[in-house]
Amino acid sequence: MQGLVVKNTGSWYTVLTDDGQLLDCKMKGNFRIKGIRSTNPVAVGDRVEVSQQQTANSQQPIANGQKPTAWITAIEDRRNYIIRKSINLSKQSHIIAANVDQALLIVTVSKPETSTTFIDRFLASAEAYRVPVILIFNKVDLLSDDERHYQQMLVNLYETVGYECRTISAVTGQGVEELRSLLDGKITLLSGNSGVGKSTLINRLVPGVNLRTADISDAHQMGMHTTTFSEMIPLTHHSSFLTPHSSFLIDTPGIKGFGTFDMEREELTSYFKEIFEFSKQCRFSDCTHTHEPGCAVLKAVEDHYIAQSRYQSYLSMLDDKDENKYREAY
Repeated sequence: MQGLVVKNTGSWYTVLTDDGQLLDCKMKGNFRIKGIRSTNPVAVGDRVEVSQQQTANSQQPIANGQKPTAWITAIEDRRNYIIRKSINLSKQSHIIAANVDQALLIVTVSKPETSTTFIDRFLASAEAYRVPVILIFNKVDLLSDDERHYQQMLVNLYETVGYECRTISAVTGQGVEELRSLLDGKITLLSGNSGVGKSTLINRLVPGVNLRTADISDAHQMGMHTTTFSEMIPLTHHSSFLTPHSSFLIDTPGIKGFGTFDMEREELTSYFKEIFEFSKQCRFSDCTHTHEPGCAVLKAVEDHYIAQSRYQSYLSMLDDKDENKYREAY
């Protein structure tokens, strides 16, 4: 039997089978040790094989007294995924979601402020794994004139690079309805720092889902986690029949940093669209764009054709190869 993983609580998985069943699943015991260097070998969005056959493990009660109704026995090849370094183990990865049609990166310029380094790291990772990204600037109703000006500068920057940007207020509803056409018929990942309003936006888009939200910490102007596990939420929340081809939003826990994983230094240039274009004019084919003579990228930064913030993000990702600085926050 085949299906789509629509929820992952860390130990349990909910799988939507191709015939519309929702099954509570566990992984088979020997499945974890087959060389999958990830904190979550099965991710939301994975296509999996499930078996409802009874096994010895199925006789063991789970903590809450439940027993799984099925077992995940195999993962199909992923067409893409969003991945980051595990917070706990730098040599392992954490797959945020798999097989997504697009990602909406929710950012805010205030309360809390999303750093351009975080945005650029997410975009570069998405480029590496072939996931289209739309930037959603939320909380426009809270902006001062200066903050509104800064937001417009960021929108201009990322649109010039080649990313679609939208400005919304999930609280007032401004700009939210215009997002629906982007989501129809697709599996869309929602990601961003804690506190940027992902849950509030989902509550707007899917009336009745009632995700929990939290206030921003006044002391640090940082968000507090309200989502504790990844889950697919159907846009037709009250539909009596779902299939893996329905429209879904993937709600994920807010992330504070985005450590990039499994990127080679020589590949990194291609994950920054504008840097890649200028790099074609560099004197040396193996130019790192840090110090070499005849570097077209350094010249473009100097002439303001490449934003200083984007170039600094590129440099910070080059430095990721030094494992000793891995735990520095981004």
